[in-house]
Amino acid sequence: MLTLKLEHLGAIRYAEFSLGDLTIICGGNNTGKTYATYALFGFVDNWRELVHIPVDDESIANLITNGTLEIDLEQYVEQAQSIIDNASEEYKRWLPGIFASQVDLFKKSSFNVCIDSSKLRIPGTIEQRARAGETEVLTLSKTPESTVATMSLLAEEKKIRIPVEVLRHMIQSAIKDAIFAELFPRPFIASTERTGAAIFRKELDFARNRLLDAMSRTDQSVDPRQLMLSGYQDYALPVEENVEFTRKLEILSRKSSFIREEHSDILNDFSDIIGGQYSVKESSLVYTPRGNKKLRLSMDESSSSIRSLLIVGFYLRHEAMPGDLLIIDEPELNLHPENQRRLARLFARLIRVGIKVFITTHSDYIIKELNTLIMLNQDSESIKNIREKEDYRDDELISSDSVKVYITEKSLTKIPGRQKRLTCQTLVPAKVSPELGIDARSFDSTIEDMNRIQESILWPD
Repeated sequence: MLTLKLEHLGAIRYAEFSLGDLTIICGGNNTGKTYATYALFGFVDNWRELVHIPVDDESIANLITNGTLEIDLEQYVEQAQSIIDNASEEYKRWLPGIFASQVDLFKKSSFNVCIDSSKLRIPGTIEQRARAGETEVLTLSKTPESTVATMSLLAEEKKIRIPVEVLRHMIQSAIKDAIFAELFPRPFIASTERTGAAIFRKELDFARNRLLDAMSRTDQSVDPRQLMLSGYQDYALPVEENVEFTRKLEILSRKSSFIREEHSDILNDFSDIIGGQYSVKESSLVYTPRGNKKLRLSMDESSSSIRSLLIVGFYLRHEAMPGDLLIIDEPELNLHPENQRRLARLFARLIRVGIKVFITTHSDYIIKELNTLIMLNQDSESIKNIREKEDYRDDELISSDSVKVYITEKSLTKIPGRQKRLTCQTLVPAKVSPELGIDARSFDSTIEDMNRIQESILWPD
């Protein structure tokens, strides 16, 4: 389990949150939901660049001289939290680039990742191969009986003379994947700006070409950390990721995700939500409504709800992998309440097939439907009868233990380094129980006010 600690990030003064199979952040506007979400995505998406594995020159020399190098991976497990602490410290420098904002806004910010090192396990069998171009250069292997991994330099390397720093990077990458790959899920994000991603493509093409032109004028190697801070990034990282994804849809559409291969019924349910199908025709994105295959609508001609779910649909059909973290900022955008409920049920099914889901939401419909799926996950005869009567499936039910919910609000909070608690903007954990579901009081108070006003209109004193 990952626990993240944020300080001085947007509206958030200090907050902690952990990831579950389903993680939800809800609350009012401008209360820090998107800041927490983007910061999470930025770290998980770039952890390989942030994590530094120490490999000394003597080890490199032994590898080159002897052709093999033995490394006890247990030492890195013991240092795991320290390694992640260093990565978190480095990530502070990345934050302005992640948000495409001024450096001054993040002078006091911090983002720390805490891991449960006791649950960190070295894979039993490891077989990895590193390449330089098309040439295999290095292998890493380990048997289940030992914690020692063997690095082997292939004979071909002596012909192509791999530089020492390249070898060091290959060794570090192999160790990173062996120790930390299962800790950090592969993220995919759908930002709130996703509906306009297709419109942004030309502008970001210009910005990217400008960056490539600047890179071509220097003979120095490019540090990805400096790239983040280079000033060429015009949009927050999640927005650029969404635009990049839409630009690659023609290539991506040739792939099949594990959901398409093994769980096509999930895609059928998604098609029910959008009322048709997405496809790429002659390099153009089109939407074909169900029941009218001759009609092909461009994204400009389609409804805002169709544009809102475009990249999610392509991700599910063509890109999704088991163990992924699917992040959606405000999934309810432009959706009718009934489709918001259907989307909540779709999330539950994705969790069941091994995709973790992280959402921010203002939608009482989504929260209430998730409540229903939690409360229906009981074995009493009355509950079973309700499930059958209301047509809920077993693979839509959610265990309360797998759900983490946080509400952005002001609360009395213990801040590290302070003796007294402080009332500040934070993330407050919401109770999640099998019997009552999610205690999302940020919605309840608004609904109660509306009900009170309407009751006073209908039944005046």
